[in-house]
Amino acid sequence: MTAPPPPDALLAQPDLNWAAVNPPLVLIPLGITPVSAGFPSPAEDYADKRLDINDYLVRNPVSTFFFTVKGDSMEDADIVDGDILVVDRSIEPAHGHIVVAFVNGERLVKRLHRSRDKVALLAANPVYPPLELRDGNALEIWGVVVGKFKRIPA
Repeated sequence: MTAPPPPDALLAQPDLNWAAVNPPLVLIPLGITPVSAGFPSPAEDYADKRLDINDYLVRNPVSTFFFTVKGDSMEDADIVDGDILVVDRSIEPAHGHIVVAFVNGERLVKRLHRSRDKVALLAANPVYPPLELRDGNALEIWGVVVGKFKRIPA
């Protein structure tokens, strides 16, 4: 695996969406009773807490970026075209993590698979075969996916 690019190289990438270091506080009402996905339960008519999306999804603002997903290779992991991924570069990638990686210069989102002597990037869609990395492949694990934003059609 290659080392991540220096910070100056990141500034030259116009397609990166940076998390704000000191984001404005946006508090969204959050009910303390979970929403039932099974049988109905008594509804809450008021919110008891407030939720700040930055506190919930952004662990380390300096190393957090957002990427829009294009494609369907991760649909069985509930990552689909148009979702916005929250990616943290400060987390050490481990076997099983969903990562943003560069393979031969192409940016991908896949599940990292490490065995004793092999590294592979796995899609979450049976249509796509595993991408086994061999000598000659340039691999850079850019960051670990820690969350996502998804719009629900209304």
